[in-house]
Amino acid sequence: MVINMKKIKINENDANQRIDKYLKKLLVNAPANFIYKMFRKKDIKVNGKKVDEKYILKNNDVVEMFLYEDKFQEFTAAKSIYDVEKTFKVLYEDKHVLIVYKPTGLLVHEDINESVNTLTNQVLSYLAKKNELDLGRENTFMPGPVHRLDRNTSGIVIFGKTLAALQCLNEMIKQRHCIEKSYLTICKGKLNQKRSLKNYMIKLEDQAQVKLVNKDHPGALTMETLVKPLKSNDSYSLVEVTLVTGRMHQIRVHLASIDHPVIGDRKYGNFELNKIIKKSFGLNNQLLHAYKIRFVKTFGVLDYLQDKEIICPVPELFKKIEKSC
Repeated sequence: MVINMKKIKINENDANQRIDKYLKKLLVNAPANFIYKMFRKKDIKVNGKKVDEKYILKNNDVVEMFLYEDKFQEFTAAKSIYDVEKTFKVLYEDKHVLIVYKPTGLLVHEDINESVNTLTNQVLSYLAKKNELDLGRENTFMPGPVHRLDRNTSGIVIFGKTLAALQCLNEMIKQRHCIEKSYLTICKGKLNQKRSLKNYMIKLEDQAQVKLVNKDHPGALTMETLVKPLKSNDSYSLVEVTLVTGRMHQIRVHLASIDHPVIGDRKYGNFELNKIIKKSFGLNNQLLHAYKIRFVKTFGVLDYLQDKEIICPVPELFKKIEKSC
């Protein structure tokens, strides 16, 4: 069995990260202790010099590893892109980011029932067809979304097309107030004033639901939502909702908690009202649309997006229901 000196040239989408994190993505099937053992044995070099696991990779670095060829093949995963039909719409795109309109019914990520036709796979296929994504050129990086929407929620999803963009976007999401996300929905009953809703929640993992709890409940997470009615009558309200936090099912749970559930919501909604709406309009899911984002605080390679606002058109069914309400 021959040990090969594997040589890999680092490109801009693999640069600016610790070498151990890079190797964990490259050798995705390798145990972590195997990778760190390679560092201890000095079996990893960069540009001909031995480095430790904290080394920050730079563009055009050459990483060398003493590794059996069969082990390298065993530890690396075969990469492929599904050729799936594009059902999303592009709202904004440049070198670093892609902002799209996700239709109702499409998953952002795969689940146990659907692993092929997802928004993420559609975006990868779209970029590959434009020759902006070449698996032969990328060692570990793949473009990806920085947040998600429920399957039956339509609207804006942001993708990072480069590692630098993904790192910036993830930090913006982590800091919370860098990207302002607003939604439109129609809820039950008359809402005639702005509301700031603050509660605590836990996830009910076995039911894929959320429950409001007291502040001192074990594992309780803060949940904050701003609700602004745009128009209303005695039966329904069209509202703009802005997220302060970004919890699972946050808008649906918060509106249901004040007796103004989102119409069509089968988990937290008014089931009798849902039957009426379904019979009249064929609505089978919550009427919730992520319609606007604004870049409030930007930095790094995305500094040019400062104050940029993206608005996503409202689905036709939403317009139809709004008009009749």
